[in-house]
Amino acid sequence: MLLPCPWCGPRNASEFRYVGEQTVRPDPATADPAEWRSYLYMESNPAGWVAENWLHRAGCRRYFAAERHTVTNQVRATRPPDAEAAPAQHADAAAAGRAGEHVREGRP
Repeated sequence: MLLPCPWCGPRNASEFRYVGEQTVRPDPATADPAEWRSYLYMESNPAGWVAENWLHRAGCRRYFAAERHTVTNQVRATRPPDAEAAPAQHADAAAAGRAGEHVREGRP
């Protein structure tokens, strides 16, 4: 699998470390222990497109965000972690002949 680093370009996946799904960190001042456990240990693990964080550990050593399909390992976008996500093209809907139809993916 090739993973495109935003700074180095496409590289073998063995150069990278998976950091986890992109989630919103709870507020430390108001979060209870159950919220922290959920944030630290629970992942949605859907079959489909997921926003993830990666580290290019054998290259530039920078973190970045990627949109990856968990079944096919296809990567449709990578970007710096603080960059705004571009509106996603829903390949699943287009492939099924439903181009333009909204496909809900990921966490609610």
